[in-house]
Amino acid sequence: MPIQVCSLNSGSNANCYYVGNNSEAVLIDAGLSLREFEKRMKHSFLDAEKVKAIFISHEHIDHITGLPAISKKYQLPVYITEATLKNCKVPIEAHLVKSFSKNDSVFIGGLAITPFQKNHDAADAHSFIVNGCGINVGVITDLGIACKRAIKYFSQCHVAFLEANYCPDMLAAGNYPYHLQKRISGDKGHLSNYQALDLFLRHRSAELELLILSHLSKNNNKPEIVKNLFEQHAADVKIEVASRYEVGPVFSFEDKLQIITPKPNKKKFTGEQQLTLFE
Repeated sequence: MPIQVCSLNSGSNANCYYVGNNSEAVLIDAGLSLREFEKRMKHSFLDAEKVKAIFISHEHIDHITGLPAISKKYQLPVYITEATLKNCKVPIEAHLVKSFSKNDSVFIGGLAITPFQKNHDAADAHSFIVNGCGINVGVITDLGIACKRAIKYFSQCHVAFLEANYCPDMLAAGNYPYHLQKRISGDKGHLSNYQALDLFLRHRSAELELLILSHLSKNNNKPEIVKNLFEQHAADVKIEVASRYEVGPVFSFEDKLQIITPKPNKKKFTGEQQLTLFE
């Protein structure tokens, strides 16, 4: 049974990642509006009715904007920690709220979703590994350092959404005040291109087939910079950069990697409601 993955959007304006099989799927974060979520799913020939749960990594607005509307319309359980729920301050129907614990897998049909804690400026931030049919998909973004937990789970991935948020030279030369630069580049901020590259070079699995570089800063990074950097060291790993403006390709995994390319969008999504702290 193939596993399909897709970045519906990635960036400080909205984050939403799809992982599924033939029968069911989950969303990691729900930063897109209901309307935009449905439009992108349809555009990519993905069935919203297959989505059976939403997993929330942390409470920042770019990860939860569409959560109340999407979960309510499709009656989707929302897996979220107590601390994150308390800090979200968005209405979620009580019967849809489900909890999870670090390192304990949650089973949604044929998918096993394992959360693990990460370093980020949030109440109780987690990343996730989704396993289906022996294929591990990591969604590893919004972390200030590649801690032992991130290394452990990244090294198991066949495909990974990995944060490469900022170019240090662009951040230093930009117009952000010093205190904001320090928070972005600090241990609870975001991974730089070079921190992500170090994780990739030192700890990637021999079975890693696809790396989707994610959560790029609008002002402090460029897709061509980070893609060129990684492709120099990629070997047989396909390198993709997730867009902050449009849905990415659907990648299908079974015996080999396949790419299902949707029609080009006529109008790009901007949704520029990013947090000042974490652009």
